[in-house]
Amino acid sequence: MSENADIYRIKTSDDREIVLIGTAHISKVSKELVRETIENEKPDTICVELDEGRAKSIQDPERWKKTDLKEVIKKKQLATLIANLVLGSYQKRMGEQTGVKPGSELKEAVDLASEKEIPVVLADRDIKITLRRTWACTPWYRKFSLLGGLFASIFDKTEISEEELAKIKEQDALNSMMQEFGKSFPEVKQVLIDERDQFLASKIKNALGQKVVAVVGAGHMKGIAGIIEGDKELPSEESISVIPKGAPIWKIIGWAIPLAIVASIIFVGYKAGVEKAGELSLQWAMLTGGGAMLGTIIAGGHPLTILVALVAAPFTGLTPLIGVGFFTALTQVYMRPPRVSEMETLSDDIWQVKRWWKNRVTRVILCFLCPGIPAIIGKILAIFQIYQAF
Repeated sequence: MSENADIYRIKTSDDREIVLIGTAHISKVSKELVRETIENEKPDTICVELDEGRAKSIQDPERWKKTDLKEVIKKKQLATLIANLVLGSYQKRMGEQTGVKPGSELKEAVDLASEKEIPVVLADRDIKITLRRTWACTPWYRKFSLLGGLFASIFDKTEISEEELAKIKEQDALNSMMQEFGKSFPEVKQVLIDERDQFLASKIKNALGQKVVAVVGAGHMKGIAGIIEGDKELPSEESISVIPKGAPIWKIIGWAIPLAIVASIIFVGYKAGVEKAGELSLQWAMLTGGGAMLGTIIAGGHPLTILVALVAAPFTGLTPLIGVGFFTALTQVYMRPPRVSEMETLSDDIWQVKRWWKNRVTRVILCFLCPGIPAIIGKILAIFQIYQAF
């Protein structure tokens, strides 16, 4: 049953009531609506569109300062952190325009639950899994557009008010936006919206109590309601929390290219002599290492980081398992560890290009991103040199 644009009531087959509150994560009105609804409904359980990590971040804003970049890099989670950082910083900047911190309505729900001793269900899927599934499920030819959109958001100067937020939250406008998004990025919509609708619906439906209040983004409300009211059989939470493995063909290609390069140099050595093979090997090392070194210099890397780029790139260019950025970022974070003050200003610094080289955190990110493309260009040039030697 629809009550208004922001609240939707569902009667389940076992005579329980679920009250969905559709919110905007940077809206003062949404925050007030959450408090008012919970106080009026007196639910047995409150579900929130948060995973464990984001719940801790909302409850402890200082937690970000404790991030151990060394561990993030070692676990190969820096790319996920970058995406999360850009998205979170974008929300923060939009929130500054409305005077509301992102996720304030979710924090309000959690705080009220604690105050009234109501059980809380963290109903969303782990953000790291969502981002990794998004990347894994997106075809390679759409990944460029996806990265372009993420990068473009850094320079987006769009301003928004509470009135404009209210218009966007209207279901007709939301449905139109979702349809357009689905046409441009069907795989991304499947993971970011549809799968999370299923995950959220499962958690909300299985929450204990006769009355459940669920605080979710307005864009998820229709999907969740349709799933619960339709009493549809849902995929298991485990099945939509697995990171898909790449197609075997890409793994084969990933190893076939470096094996072909090594075999070609050996073959040239057999035909034209060891000296020629040594010359090609040196060209490979100088072109790939030189490219990575140039990228690291552009990133403002520490001298040792630059040296690591030069030495590591010829070897990482022969394996699909790890990139040169892993080694350069790790070296940079050891040689120039970020200060606490830089962690505090990171969400602001990321929006101003001139600050990227001043903040040690963003410089680590640059040392992760910048060596890769020049190293690939060097790799292509080296392959061309090997081809000419035949």
